[in-house]
Amino acid sequence: MGVAAGPIRVVVAKPGLDGHDRGAKVIARALRDAGMEVIYTGLHQTPEQIVDTAIQEDADAIGLSILSGAHNTLFAAVIALLKERDAEDIKVFGGGIIPEADIPPLKEQGVAEIFTPGATTASIVDWVRANIRQPAEA
Repeated sequence: MGVAAGPIRVVVAKPGLDGHDRGAKVIARALRDAGMEVIYTGLHQTPEQIVDTAIQEDADAIGLSILSGAHNTLFAAVIALLKERDAEDIKVFGGGIIPEADIPPLKEQGVAEIFTPGATTASIVDWVRANIRQPAEA
């Protein structure tokens, strides 16, 4: 993949029935304040809605916030839909209440990174900058 023009574009999404979005909003703001373009989808999004938004917005990444315990199902659904839609260049990362034992299988499925409670916004911003793509030089 070549270097794309403009800032890194990230869709931040809250899939499923989880109604707690404070963390997602904090991450969305931190990424925005770091110069990235952020599209926040709001609560109760289906994997289909999230992938559609990422493709329509020409996103570089999708950040999922999951606190409901449905992380194995929801991450797998988003990864499968990206593959089905020939959009595997959109990287998926996420965070929330995810047991340590579930992280290696999620990464094997294609999730690029998982951030658990206690991760700093700076560490997430740094990871996105280092692992998504470098914005074109102005």
